[in-house]
Amino acid sequence: RLPSWAGLWRHRERGRLAARAGNAGVPLLAVGGHHDPFAEDTVALWRAWGGPSARLLLGPWGHGLTAAPGPGAGPAHRVNLGELYARWARRALTGALAPGRHGALALSGGDLWLPAGTDGEPRTFGLRPLRGSAFTADPGRPVRSDDLTVPTRGLPDRCLLATPPLPRPLDAVGPVRIRLRATADTPSADWIARLVAVTPEGAAERLAVGTLRREKPPGEASEFSIGLGRVAHRLRAGVRLRLEIAGHHFPAHARNPHTGDDPVTADRLLPSGREVAPESVTLTLHVLASRPTSTDPAKEIPR
Repeated sequence: RLPSWAGLWRHRERGRLAARAGNAGVPLLAVGGHHDPFAEDTVALWRAWGGPSARLLLGPWGHGLTAAPGPGAGPAHRVNLGELYARWARRALTGALAPGRHGALALSGGDLWLPAGTDGEPRTFGLRPLRGSAFTADPGRPVRSDDLTVPTRGLPDRCLLATPPLPRPLDAVGPVRIRLRATADTPSADWIARLVAVTPEGAAERLAVGTLRREKPPGEASEFSIGLGRVAHRLRAGVRLRLEIAGHHFPAHARNPHTGDDPVTADRLLPSGREVAPESVTLTLHVLASRPTSTDPAKEIPR
């Protein structure tokens, strides 16, 4: 028996650990990956840490870190984590770490590391609607989190928009956010935004995903924004940014039954009709204005 399991599912409050991190009294080494669903929590913990020093290492990896390099990983991103952990631990135990927050952030597609905390300037992109300004989010046929293929026939299951091809390369480093005006015909609705880079050759790579649950009277249109976390990615000229707005991201996220019931215990699933005003959708990335300064995690983490 696992008596605490039900309580874990019911617990939706985030940020408790980061909220208490300011009282920490020991050094921190926070390691995560751009393709790890917990990357935002890793960065939040590093930013909030109150101990004598905090180090952040964020690479183009999944939850398996270097054992499973994700898209955009280059030779420079294959770090010997065991050796780096040991070097950091030796210096931490002897009190030799420099105070403050430092670290290294991998630039996917760029095969280099940036100093942790690097952020670009906000830049808003217009998007052209491709398909599905009206779509049905059906929990019986949810949009998959593990498949970047977009159906082109049948009833749309997501709203699809895209930018024109990028005229020049750019380094997107920092938070991603979209804003839109939309309607759902059910009282409970999840809104999933997935940003994908599509190369001129047609290859698709996931950049970021954001989720938002909204409880609104059916049919009530409203404007809202969705945060998609942070990216650190070099986008080459000719790449198009594809934005998918859907109602599910399964199995990474539990299906919303659209009834207002708990998604884990619900036994009735309702399709949800959605409408998105394409002209209202904007995408904001943070873009570096100049060529980035590189750093070396082997020097930055133990310093």
